[in-house]
Amino acid sequence: MNLVGVLEGLLFVMGDEGVTLEDICSTLDVNVNKAKELLVKLKEEYDKDNRGLKISYLGGTFKLTTKKEHKEYYQKLIKNKDEVLSQAQLEVLAIIAYNEPITRIEIDEMRGISSSYIIKKLMGKDLIKVCGTSDLPGKPNLYRTTREFLDCFGLASLNDLPELKKNEEKLEADLFPKKEIKEDI
Repeated sequence: MNLVGVLEGLLFVMGDEGVTLEDICSTLDVNVNKAKELLVKLKEEYDKDNRGLKISYLGGTFKLTTKKEHKEYYQKLIKNKDEVLSQAQLEVLAIIAYNEPITRIEIDEMRGISSSYIIKKLMGKDLIKVCGTSDLPGKPNLYRTTREFLDCFGLASLNDLPELKKNEEKLEADLFPKKEIKEDI
């Protein structure tokens, strides 16, 4: 089996979370020296000019990241995509705006689906940012909206957001409309 290929897959699957040296050793069932050798081989492959990714060591983990010399192209693509926000992006933005600061896990619980990719996209558009860490186990990041968010939506502050009204009776009425029964006499 090609362990370099497996390592590449591990880095891809773990994304922003990254992979520790210990993770590599235990997952591939290799010692530290062999894990380092595999990392060096893969890094050499990514360091070639015809590759758009590189292996970075950030925050105690190894991650696949983009090369800085291609940054202008990534920015160009993002600017071309900036015009429209998807329904999922709007949903996550609303959750963050009304509940900030908030963790990704809390967002996921409200939505019932993972929001990692959307959070990454919104951060790329400078609509949200990390504003600290939570006291929850694992110290997850806390997210909040940015000035760009306020500008994008024409708000002076978050106080200008529409008030959320919870009217359970109205909700129930909408879910179970009453039918009028007409009797013919």
